[in-house]
Amino acid sequence: MSTLTKKDFLSVVRERHSVRQYDPSVKISREEMQEMLTEATSAPSSSNLQPWRFLVIDDQALKEKLYPIANNQAQVLDASAVIAVLGDMEWYDKAEDIYTQSQEAGYMPEEVKQKMIATANQVYRHLDDSKKRSIVDIDSGLISMQLMLIAREKGYDTVPMGGFNHEKFKEAFNLPANYESIMLIAIGKAAQPARQTVRLPLNQVAFWNEIN
Repeated sequence: MSTLTKKDFLSVVRERHSVRQYDPSVKISREEMQEMLTEATSAPSSSNLQPWRFLVIDDQALKEKLYPIANNQAQVLDASAVIAVLGDMEWYDKAEDIYTQSQEAGYMPEEVKQKMIATANQVYRHLDDSKKRSIVDIDSGLISMQLMLIAREKGYDTVPMGGFNHEKFKEAFNLPANYESIMLIAIGKAAQPARQTVRLPLNQVAFWNEIN
C-alpha cells in the first residue's frame, strides 16, 4: 500500500515543470521505464477500453531520426528517452479481452460483461472519426499527465510536445494504419531547472453554476 501523503502528492504536482534541457548522460533503465508505464496505465479511460499505446524511443540513432520530425527540439536528442503517446483508433476491438479479464477477476458479472462488449461493438465501432478521435485524445491526455507525475515522483523530468509532424512520424516509425500519434513526452533529468511560469488566477478560470 502506498504511503504517499496528501502533502507528498501536492509536492509532486508543484514540482512538475516542463523541462527542455536534459543531462544526456542520464539513462533510464527499461525496467524502470516499464514500471512507470505500468503505473500510468491505471489512468481512467472511456469504458475502461484503454486506447493508449506507447512507443518508447531510447535508441540514439532513432532519436536523431526523430529530431527533424520534432522541429529540431534539443530535448529529443538529450533526454533519456522520448515516449510517443499513440492512440489506437480501433481500441474497441480490445473490449472482449478487457471485459473477459474483468469478469474472470470477479470485477463484473457475466451479464455486465456481455452488455459492455455489445456497447463497444454497437456504439464505439460506429462513431464517426471525429468522435473517435475525441475519445482517444481525452484518454491519451489523462494517461500522459499521470505518466508525467509518476516520472516526477521518481525524480525524473518531462516535457510534453505536440509540435511535430504527425504524418512524417507515422511514416518514419511505421505505425499501423489504425494508430495515430497524440503527443511526444521527453523524459530524463534536467540539465538545469525549468523556467518558472505563472498561472491565471482561479477567478478567471473557475466559475460557480454559471459563466460570468
